[in-house]
Amino acid sequence: MSAPPPTPGSGPRLFSVVVVADRLGLSVKTVRRMITRGDLPAHRIGKLLRVSEQDLETLLAHTRNTRSM
Repeated sequence: MSAPPPTPGSGPRLFSVVVVADRLGLSVKTVRRMITRGDLPAHRIGKLLRVSEQDLETLLAHTRNTRSM
């Protein structure tokens, strides 16, 4: 017996570089630099770059400033 085919939306959520830039309030160029430096993991699907929701959340958790301002 084979496994059932995946249902739409059952995999990880992937965001385009434009969406990630908008969510972080950064330019697309800055997000691309972060990916190139390895600060933000990305998946290349054909010519497209996609960032997983989990990787974006991990980045935000690691860059959180917990000191009082």
